[in-house]
Amino acid sequence: MSDLIEIQSQIEKLQKQASDIKAREFGKTVQDILAKMQAFGITLKDLQPGKARGAKGKAKATKVGKAGAGVKPAGAPKKVALPVAAKYRGPNGEGWSGRGLTPRWLTALLVDGKTKEDFAIKS
Repeated sequence: MSDLIEIQSQIEKLQKQASDIKAREFGKTVQDILAKMQAFGITLKDLQPGKARGAKGKAKATKVGKAGAGVKPAGAPKKVALPVAAKYRGPNGEGWSGRGLTPRWLTALLVDGKTKEDFAIKS
């Protein structure tokens, strides 16, 4: 039983030591955090839950600073991919822009001896 009392006494002493250290180093730690926030351009909004810049491994755009040439501002709109006009038209009206994998309809026709140029849309 005396072991339990000794351990509880040690716990109390250690908790008091931890509290004293925390109180002593609090101001210095706050100053370090503020300096890093200023250096990296971190705002209080960045620290809100769900607003993290590095969520899911992708960094969001940061504010433009002195060394931030070419960096998008945080509120900049994302680029939207526009559809690409078809360069090839199949016998049944299928279209293909020439990008990505060759569609099945064209692959089948190529196997039959046709060429892509046979299906090119003349502009």
